[in-house]
Amino acid sequence: MTDPRSGDEEPDIELIARWKAGDERAATALVKRHAEPLARFAVANGERSEVDELVQDTFVRAFGAIDSFRGESSFRTWLFTIQRRLLLDRRRAEKRRRDRTELQEGDASTEYDSLDAVVADETQRRLQDAMKRLSPTQKEVFALRVSEGLSYKEIAEAVGTTEGAARVHYHNAMRAIKEFLDE
Repeated sequence: MTDPRSGDEEPDIELIARWKAGDERAATALVKRHAEPLARFAVANGERSEVDELVQDTFVRAFGAIDSFRGESSFRTWLFTIQRRLLLDRRRAEKRRRDRTELQEGDASTEYDSLDAVVADETQRRLQDAMKRLSPTQKEVFALRVSEGLSYKEIAEAVGTTEGAARVHYHNAMRAIKEFLDE
């Protein structure tokens, strides 16, 4: 993964300005730069079947609201914030659908999903099992810190909390995962 702030790439803020000025290639560059981290974040937060659609929806919403991006956080952090809201909206909608539909015997989820079947490494599988025990906020903070390397300040902005709370959520997530792995 390339660093959007590195000297060999045009900074996100310049790509945004170019896109606002009508350069479609700038939008393509932003999507190419940030789609993979958004997909990893979605998977880390339990999304399995519609990851590409979620990433696409995130960019559609971001580009539709690009004038509200003030640059106070990184563009990637802003995208994570948008995606997090979309995930929450989807979960609420899914819960409403489930509440209206009686569960059938065949609807029960299996012990392992398709991602687990692909993961051959036992440590990776156990880590995923441990993450399932985390609260939604702990999962988000853990994924943003470990997978995406965001600072606690960026994580706080993305999940709508304080920097101190982000640190506590990360610490608690690490402790819970370590305890599970030590079992």
